[in-house]
Parts: sequence; C-alpha cells; structure tokens
Amino acid sequence: MTVALDEPIITEQRTKAPLGRLMVSELRFMIRRPRTLVALGVLVVAPIIAAIAMSVATTGGVGVGGPGDAAIQSVASLVTNNGMILPVFVLLLALTMLLPLQGAMWSADALAGEAAAGGLRSLLLAPVSRPRLLAVKAFGVATLCLLAVTLMTVVAVLAGLTILGGSGMLTMSGTTLAFGPSLGRVALLAALVTVQMWAVAAVALAISACTEHPLVVMSTALGGIIVFTILNNIASLDWLHPLLLTDAWNSLSDVIRDPIPTDGLTTALLRALCYIVIGYSLALARMSTKDG
Repeated sequence: MTVALDEPIITEQRTKAPLGRLMVSELRFMIRRPRTLVALGVLVVAPIIAAIAMSVATTGGVGVGGPGDAAIQSVASLVTNNGMILPVFVLLLALTMLLPLQGAMWSADALAGEAAAGGLRSLLLAPVSRPRLLAVKAFGVATLCLLAVTLMTVVAVLAGLTILGGSGMLTMSGTTLAFGPSLGRVALLAALVTVQMWAVAAVALAISACTEHPLVVMSTALGGIIVFTILNNIASLDWLHPLLLTDAWNSLSDVIRDPIPTDGLTTALLRALCYIVIGYSLALARMSTKDG
C-alpha cells in the first residue's frame, strides 16, 4: 500500500468574524435607523425646552401678590443662578417614562424587529453561537442607552449654565457646591440612570426574544413600569416594594444632598443589576432554544 505524497491535503477552516467587528457593525446599523436618530434628537431638545420653561416660569407670568406668587418665588430661589440643577431635574423626570421608552424600543428592534423582518432567522441558521449573537445585540442596546443619557446630560449642563446661569449647584441640604463637585454629582446621577435604563432594556430584550412584534415588547415593558409605579404607591403592599425596580428611583435624587446618603443609591444600583442579570439570563435561555 503506497501513499502519494504529492496529493494535496484539503482542510476545512471556518473563519469567524472578530467579536469587536461584529459589535461595531451592529452599533453602526442601529444608530443609522431613522427612529434612533429621531429618539436621540428628542433627548437633545428636551433639556433645552425644560431650561427655557423654567426660566420663563421664574421671571414672569404672575404679578406680585397673585395666587401663584409664593410657588413661583420658591421655584425661582431654587433654579435662579443654579443651572447645574437642570441635568438632575431632566434626568430624573426622563427616567419615569422617556428613557425607558427608548431602551424598550431599541431592545424591541434588536430581536423582535429583526425576527419580523426575517433577518434574525438568517442569523440563527448561520454558524454562530447563540450567546455570541445575543452579546452583540445586547452591546448595541446598552451602548445606545449610554449614548442617550450622555447626550441628555451634556445638553442639560450646557443649557442650564447658559439659560439659568450660575457655575455651581445649590443642594437640597442648603449648601452650595462649586462647579467641579457639581459636575461630579451630575456624572454620578448619569451613571446611575444609565444602569437603571440598562435594567429596563434587559427585561425588554428578554421579552423581545419571545415575540416577533416590536410593539408588544414596548407596550409590555412600559406597562410593567406603570404597574410597578402603581404598586409602589400602595402602602399595604410595602412587602412587595423591595422587588420593584421603580421603588428605588426616588432615592436617586440623593445625589444633590450634602453629604450624599449612600443607602438608597446602593439599593437602587444592586436592584438594577439583579434585573440586568435576570433579563439577560432569560433572553439567553430563549435564544438557546429559538429555531428562528
């Protein structure tokens, strides 16, 4: 028995795209969507409108001695020359509905939207691991959430300093912080709000893995936030409150106290991390059995 040494040996090599390249490609694809650009535009405009409204409300509209004079004077004493308070006000207000809406929308597009368009089936049939695919989708959603909060924060800081004036922050404790510490408080709040937004997006991503209808994902995620908020306001259900994501959102305003009480902030952070782990775990479990 002889073996021909000159026969070519054919080996099959399967190339795998680098994970970094896939993440960049996914992020570029998500940012270029018209609805993503519109959503980011709304988040940029919102702080400017809020700054103008607060400025107008504190400079006129009700004469001295009018029924609303005391309230206006109270608001004026808080925001006049206190522009660094605007990003705190805007982020906390947007966290109640606007930011979760954006996170749910991007999670819905990531899986349910792809499934509705037929693109997810092609990805599932391709020689790519399900955890790898989910990691790429989750990275795109998380990055857009971070970008949304960052844009809103930066614009709010600039609008607050320009329209409301001042270079520091009057805290809820009555002390005044310089610009550097004030900016640090705003950055801390932005980071905490981003983590809360990631938690909502993680749950929405788990829902997105179970359906082909993006509107179902958005309505379910926002409906859950509304239900959580209602349950959080029922005193007889105080035993349930530690399980609700929205229960700790009110404590985020502690960043403008001096000194900062950390108990509420730590609870909010840990609770959000639990929701992130649960959401992505459920999404991975569904993706592992999904046949497209």
